[in-house]
Amino acid sequence: MTNTAMIKNQRYPHNKAAPVTVPKVRLYVERPEKQESWFVNVGHVTDRGRWRTAPHAHPDYGQVIFVRSGRGVMNLEGNGMPFEGPCALLLPTESVHGLDYEDDIDRWVVTIEVAYLTQVNARLREFIQLWALPRVIPLPLEAATESYNLIMRLEREVTSKTIGHVVGTEALLTSLLLILARETHLDQLHDAGATRSETRLADRFRELIDLHYRENLQLQDYASMLAVSLVQLRAACTAATAQSPIKMIHARLITEAKRNLIFGDMTMEQIAYWLGFSDAAYFTRFFRKEVGQSPSQFRISAQQQPSQTKESLNKKEPRA
Repeated sequence: MTNTAMIKNQRYPHNKAAPVTVPKVRLYVERPEKQESWFVNVGHVTDRGRWRTAPHAHPDYGQVIFVRSGRGVMNLEGNGMPFEGPCALLLPTESVHGLDYEDDIDRWVVTIEVAYLTQVNARLREFIQLWALPRVIPLPLEAATESYNLIMRLEREVTSKTIGHVVGTEALLTSLLLILARETHLDQLHDAGATRSETRLADRFRELIDLHYRENLQLQDYASMLAVSLVQLRAACTAATAQSPIKMIHARLITEAKRNLIFGDMTMEQIAYWLGFSDAAYFTRFFRKEVGQSPSQFRISAQQQPSQTKESLNKKEPRA
């Protein structure tokens, strides 16, 4: 959903400016004037000196940022997460992130169009799990070297346009994601017992939540859209995510509430209305129950978090 759509769905006095919301950006790889289709892009960036990107989201793309060397802090949904190369920063579509790189960063950025990413993820349930959350994935030397070699080959394959380059691109991207899935140790997570169909159903349900979470739909509405029974939906979500369907809906509401509290300037009443709550008091009770503090307390503590994380990073022992 674009910022424009967000603004139109809210009621503001004519003499007041619309509130600030999370920026949704179009990426540098888009060239609509050329009418040139693409599904994977590989870019190389080296910076000598500090480089910062403000918090933003890109709803139509997933990204893997392979940091070969250097360090910094990723502002992920308002939480500061230090990272140091070699590592991979995995950013699903819609995840709100900002990056503050330290000196001498060497990084490769793999950008994947969302429809193609969905197609690749369907090949292995662990890929769906991998992209369910943004992550900082430390890479041991062997995995880092293998990832770097794959990215080099992926860049050549993407730009070559030779016979079979689409198949070659998918094979290389699949190998790269497999390294990340293994280094995240997804085989040890709770949903190892979920079947492929249960994992896919839970993922389809998550996609529907993203589209309709503000509409206060009943669980039966979601089940009907998925053409399954409530029993099937509950079983799939429990097996694949260890959460009930209602808990998944609540988690999505909380994520969006946090984003607006951290990155926007809406009041509690405006956020409550935006998320489909009947009044601010109900929203506050819901938020406190799920998070453990009121929305206003969360906003204050989140504003203090980035500076605290940066201070912690600066106190690290210098590298040899």
